[in-house]
Amino acid sequence: MLAGIRWLSTGLIVPVAALLPLERGLSIAQYGAVAAVQGVVVLVLELPTGGFADAIGRKPVFLASAVVCVASYSVYALAHTPAAFAVATGLAGVYRALDSGPLNAWFVDAVHATTPPADRTSVVARGLAGYATIGGIGIATGAILAAGLVAWAPLGRADALALPYWVAIGLTLLQIVAALILMDEPGRSGRGRLGASIRATPRTIVTGAQLVLRSHVLAALMGVMLLWGFGMIAFETMTPVRLAELLGDRDSAASVMGPATAAAWGVSAVGAALVPVMLRRWSMVAVSVALRLVQGATVVAMGLAGGPVGVVVGLLATYAVHSAAGAIHETLLHERVGPEHRATVLSLSSMAMHPGGSLGLVVLGAVATDASPGAAMVVGGIVLALAAPLFLVRDGKGRGAATAGPPMLDHDGGTQPAGDAVEARHD
Repeated sequence: MLAGIRWLSTGLIVPVAALLPLERGLSIAQYGAVAAVQGVVVLVLELPTGGFADAIGRKPVFLASAVVCVASYSVYALAHTPAAFAVATGLAGVYRALDSGPLNAWFVDAVHATTPPADRTSVVARGLAGYATIGGIGIATGAILAAGLVAWAPLGRADALALPYWVAIGLTLLQIVAALILMDEPGRSGRGRLGASIRATPRTIVTGAQLVLRSHVLAALMGVMLLWGFGMIAFETMTPVRLAELLGDRDSAASVMGPATAAAWGVSAVGAALVPVMLRRWSMVAVSVALRLVQGATVVAMGLAGGPVGVVVGLLATYAVHSAAGAIHETLLHERVGPEHRATVLSLSSMAMHPGGSLGLVVLGAVATDASPGAAMVVGGIVLALAAPLFLVRDGKGRGAATAGPPMLDHDGGTQPAGDAVEARHD
């Protein structure tokens, strides 16, 4: 339920997030610079907020993320200048930093507390795949609602693109109520541990860096997120811009993006649901490499497409592997650490992704302005595919690796607890 509500609200804003600032007078390059503020804020706050989730508990941090989300959506819906949109995306950065770890860490904590060690990896993989499936359905539903809201335009055509934000605010308030009721975790000493976490922020950053430096595999997984963050801009942000270019009208592009995004996330949900099937036949590294290469190729195809139909077909193909790739990647991250650092490592992963996204917004925004949105998509797809070889990295002997190779190289579909000995080092 929590995942469904959280991603339903996201689905509402996906089709209009890039179009609303453009409708209110920003250029593509200005929008890219404004949106990049989010990645900068995430870069600064990811490790401290991950430390908060590990110190004071997953629930209070998840609730705080939803409160900041309401503020961000409100400012975004009312913004009419680059400065106002920058404030909104800055708040979005705070929200994303708070949101990047607590819910999934709460789930994995519960699995590790109730599941025998031999079954943990497979249970986590199935659970995260299920989370991705629900998320995909939620985004798909939200995108359909967004398209309907834009077409309905009860507030008038001038504010049609802002209406999905107001509905998303209502859903986020519902998310807060649901989290208060449903999230159950052992009590922690909130105020004291929060103060200690704030004072220990520099040490948290150093510890996070040490976690990465101790493992070639963990460093490679962070590199994957950096490149993935850059490449995602090509299909998340540039798709509505490309459609607006081809259709000649932003409202028409938003109306197309609604059902297209819904279909894409529906396909993505199916792909995520197939993760357990894929892992029964192939290793996690083989699946990860293949999915990254396929996704890069589909994004390049979107950039080369000659019409809106080709762009939409490419979008569906891109999202068919998107959530599946994310679920497997996060499973690999969870195998590398224990509960005391789980949210911190998730924050490290997001910390790598968001600056990559910010760089992608600036670079691809400039390419779209100087050349075309299609050219920007081609560049983004190539960068995204460059992440594939990083899954082949393994920890060498003498670095304290639990196995001769990382868990991602197991050929049993990732069902063996290869990461438990690694986790023990950080408990």
